[in-house]
Amino acid sequence: MDADVTESAGTPDDPDHSAADQDGNDGESQDRDESQGKDRSRGDGSSQDGPEGEGRPDPLGPDDPAKRRHHWLRWSALAASLLVLVAAGGGWWLYRKLDGNIRTDTSAAAELRTYEKERPVSVVHDAENILLIGSDSRTGDNRKYGRSYGSSQRSDTTILLHLAADRKSATAMSIPRDLMTEIPSCHQADGKPTRKQFAQFNWAFQFGGTACTIRTVERMTGIRIDHHMVVDFNGFKDMVDAVHGVEICLKEPIDDSAAHLKLRAGRQKLDGEEALGYVRARKSIGNGSDTDRMERQQRFLGALVNKMQSNGVLLNPTRLYPVLDAATKSLTTDPGLDSLKDLYELVRGMRNVSTEKVQFLTVPRQPYVADANRDELVQPEADKLFKRLREDAPVAVVPADELERKKRGNSDSSDSTSPTPTPTYSGSNAATDLCEQ
Repeated sequence: MDADVTESAGTPDDPDHSAADQDGNDGESQDRDESQGKDRSRGDGSSQDGPEGEGRPDPLGPDDPAKRRHHWLRWSALAASLLVLVAAGGGWWLYRKLDGNIRTDTSAAAELRTYEKERPVSVVHDAENILLIGSDSRTGDNRKYGRSYGSSQRSDTTILLHLAADRKSATAMSIPRDLMTEIPSCHQADGKPTRKQFAQFNWAFQFGGTACTIRTVERMTGIRIDHHMVVDFNGFKDMVDAVHGVEICLKEPIDDSAAHLKLRAGRQKLDGEEALGYVRARKSIGNGSDTDRMERQQRFLGALVNKMQSNGVLLNPTRLYPVLDAATKSLTTDPGLDSLKDLYELVRGMRNVSTEKVQFLTVPRQPYVADANRDELVQPEADKLFKRLREDAPVAVVPADELERKKRGNSDSSDSTSPTPTPTYSGSNAATDLCEQ
């Protein structure tokens, strides 16, 4: 047993015996490999032939360019993989943050389902009608903009946005807040019903919130409202700040303490706070009417849309994120638009709409016969406009003075053989320069 172990492992008395045998074996192995044409080097470039560099030299030494390139490519691939993971994780975090900003109005959806049978039916497939409501709530951060109505609020601005089925045009129709109209019986926040009554339009929001406003608009126009968005004051000004302001031109300076606005005459860029005062101001600009203010709001919204498109905001993630963050923080929507994915699909469908085809107009109105401080619809012009939007038919807008010239020109013309022209209304489009007004 001992003899076998000693023979196998070698003895201390003959230290050179195993080494000599090993050298001999290595030599024989090398001769065999060379005679058979085999390459015994490992894949990493080191040699198996003999200890510590004995045998054949490494064909790819530590300083070989091919070996350095191999290591560089491996580390580059690893770094790229890490960057993709980090970017994906960051993108998911941003998506979740923006998506979580949006508030959902489930109560309006429930209320509208109760009255589904009396609501109008959509006429054109793929066309969409979205009711945009600017809330005049004076609670929270909006407290500084005026007196509060207690627990209630009224719609300061209401716009019916019609998106054509082919997504080649968008028409935004403003509805005056002082327009006298029929408001249906609506359920209040405490569940108690209000009585059906003839009153000014913005009371509907106070009586029964968004659902009551939607039902009032649908009864007035016969247009089915597919979605709605409620935007507050701070959301509007944050969006203006996100695009680094919007440029306007003033013929005269403005000093309006009620609107928190003081501006010099001439060309200037408004930040969010100034822009909010500019679109809210009433008595200090123009003729002091709500109609004049609505037209100013339309032109400013057009300028905001134009800047977002012309400056590539929608195609630049770095510039788009602040806009999305401001917009989503200010939005309360129906369940059909309460996710970033839903809003993205909506915006993506409009990405090819030219600014000339983003049109703004006000429903045909005139002073209410019983109270000049209120409005009433001009008929049959209003119903004709509602029918065009309901059927997804085109409309055109031009400045008021140009429309007046066209009307005079048409009255002088006796040509009855010309084709029926597209109905034209007083308004503007997103391509209009505010400094050319």
